[in-house]
Amino acid sequence: MTTEALVRDALAGVTDPEYALSIVDLGLVYGVAVTDGVARVSITFTSIGCPGMDLILGDVDAAVRAVPGIRDVRCDVVWSPPWTAGRLSDRGRRVLAMYGVAT
Repeated sequence: MTTEALVRDALAGVTDPEYALSIVDLGLVYGVAVTDGVARVSITFTSIGCPGMDLILGDVDAAVRAVPGIRDVRCDVVWSPPWTAGRLSDRGRRVLAMYGVAT
């Protein structure tokens, strides 16, 4: 398994604080790249005023730093393209439906 795949697996363990749903299932992770032990994670949020932004970024940093071979983490918050419900995984849609959230 490549380090990039390991980073993606680690990100699947980072959950949104409002819903018990991974940021991967929410479609917040736009990209992952690893070069010389430095992981770059492109991430977005459902809104620019997301109250959990700092918490999620901290959890991303901690999860990715725990991946063998990673010595540094850079999180790039991106707003383009904007997040839409179309980025949700099938699992994400099912979990949100359990919370009564229409997608």
